[in-house]
Amino acid sequence: MSAYAYSIDAEVFRKYPGYVRGVVIAHGLANPPSPPELVQLLRDAEASVRDRLTVEGIAEAPRIRAWREAYRAFGAKPAEYRSSIEALSRRALKGDPLPSFSALVDIGNIVSLRHLVPAGAHSIDVLKSDIVLRPATGHEEFVAFGSEKLEHPLPGEIVFVEGDTVLTRRWTWRQAKHTLVEPGTTAIVFNVDCLLPVMADEAAQACGEAEELMARFCGGRYRSGLLSAAAPRIELSA
Repeated sequence: MSAYAYSIDAEVFRKYPGYVRGVVIAHGLANPPSPPELVQLLRDAEASVRDRLTVEGIAEAPRIRAWREAYRAFGAKPAEYRSSIEALSRRALKGDPLPSFSALVDIGNIVSLRHLVPAGAHSIDVLKSDIVLRPATGHEEFVAFGSEKLEHPLPGEIVFVEGDTVLTRRWTWRQAKHTLVEPGTTAIVFNVDCLLPVMADEAAQACGEAEELMARFCGGRYRSGLLSAAAPRIELSA
């Protein structure tokens, strides 16, 4: 894979002070079905959510409320478009076990539920240019996983993009098909999104847990870092 860059636009940090994105860059991975040990870690993470949140109070939980306020700030109704961590937490609170998809996907859900932050992976095997988290112009194109419908984000919406191809709409809402993690994926970028009150040290901790779990269940080699206003760029090379 070519040495593409990964960056966050300065406008994101200006509008959302204190935001950091933890990043783990992984190469040489396997992505097998999760063994029972990893599935049990997912069940434990689900149970931890039920110990900390309630359905009635979830919207006011500080780590959920921060994302609701961010969504409102770029024009998305949080009751209609829920951040990935709110959607995942609500599923855990229902008490039905989350489906196990693959080791890499399950690790993303484990880390997300443990820390109550949006977290997950994008395949970088398929990239052909740099990737950026930035406000949308409205001209970008998005096809959601599970859909064939072409959409365009609203101007000002926070989007994760490769050129004008949207990889995730509404910051942490829904992923596109383009960089979906598949059984044959061998290289990923794993993101951990942290708005205040979650601090940079916890983003680093969450990345460390993801790296440990991936090394244990998926093999590979890793680099990690924090994207912040002071350091908004990282290279994706191995």
